[in-house]
Amino acid sequence: MVINIEIILALIMSMAIGAIAGYLGSLMVTKRMALMGGALGHLTLPGITLAILYGFDVSLGALAFLIIGIILIWLFEMKTKLPMESLTAVVFASSVAISFLFLPEEKTIQALIGDISQISITATIITIIPALIIFFVIRKIFSNMILINISEDLAKSQKINVKKYNLIYLLCIAIVVALGVRIVGGLLTAALVAIPACTSRNLSKNLFQYAYGSMLFGIISAGFGIIGFTIFGISAGPMIIIISTIFFLISLILKK
Repeated sequence: MVINIEIILALIMSMAIGAIAGYLGSLMVTKRMALMGGALGHLTLPGITLAILYGFDVSLGALAFLIIGIILIWLFEMKTKLPMESLTAVVFASSVAISFLFLPEEKTIQALIGDISQISITATIITIIPALIIFFVIRKIFSNMILINISEDLAKSQKINVKKYNLIYLLCIAIVVALGVRIVGGLLTAALVAIPACTSRNLSKNLFQYAYGSMLFGIISAGFGIIGFTIFGISAGPMIIIISTIFFLISLILKK
């Protein structure tokens, strides 16, 4: 096994993404929105398609379409009062259809399950900085989002601007999903955020352990996934999810 700079950068990038995806996932699982990560992952496909066709960063393309989609979902929620996950399904379905009209067949695998074969120092830095920012934002709003999940009326009585916090939360999800598509593509993002959180929930005794345990399992799964990719040549995205699933199955055995 030859260790080169690209593998080291892929390891750093993937662990940073795994950490923030796991941490955010702990909030998403609590709010029963874990599958929304998958829906938003599908929403990134038009941006990924454009990035592949025109040779720019897939995360930038993914984020642009995610922000548009998130704003539409937020506006629709205020207008219709329909569940957020239902509105997400409405928005992402057409995105998937449009993507496959233009996505070259030979690039389909890259779009769906990610590609870490071309990692640069710049891309790694651009990934780490937003991941850190999102971590501090989520840590700041975590308790308020939990309260909103319990009762929006109670949150409003505490002078919490529910609409503002929901928008911040959705934008955080959008950025994390946009970062995640680089390593797991548009198909596996739900697993990236949900499985570490579910694993941690099985083993945690309090909210602190749950949130930071989710982050830890995200880091470990991403790290071992990249190592598995290096040793066995299996695509990194599926490998990360397989490792994460193994930890989840172990947590079921250890759960008391």
